[in-house]
Amino acid sequence: MLSNDLTLRELGEASINLAKQNVLNGGGPFGAIIVRNGEIVAEGANSVTLNNDPTAHAEVVAIREACTVLNTFQLDDCILITSCEPCPMCLGASYWARLKAVYYIATKSDAAAAGFDDSFIYEELGVPHSERTIPFIRLEMSDYNAPFETWAEFGDKRLY
Repeated sequence: MLSNDLTLRELGEASINLAKQNVLNGGGPFGAIIVRNGEIVAEGANSVTLNNDPTAHAEVVAIREACTVLNTFQLDDCILITSCEPCPMCLGASYWARLKAVYYIATKSDAAAAGFDDSFIYEELGVPHSERTIPFIRLEMSDYNAPFETWAEFGDKRLY
């Protein structure tokens, strides 16, 4: 149980309701909630088609909002409750945000059965760059490492 009497089950139901309402509003069937110290900090719903933004998945929207509200880029004292198991992008965003835990309701198999199959992305990770569905081609540049050298030399950087 969380400190303000919201249980994980109640938060899970809230993320499902957020996802269902989002469908009725023209968005995708995904909802996410960020909680810190038992309090809801942010919510997100899938707005990929509404905003013409392929990165506007519920988890990413919620993470962005939580970071804005809390004025930080790390959410290490927060948990994410999402209506569905995160896709590879949202999985990565969860790690970059350093969330304390991720709770999900539906599985990626459930999402695939509804037409949201991201298994090909997981598979693409193991394919050589040149053989991927979208080829990844490295440009050979003499100053390829300049941004990292600048970063290493810059004294007032904020580590993340």
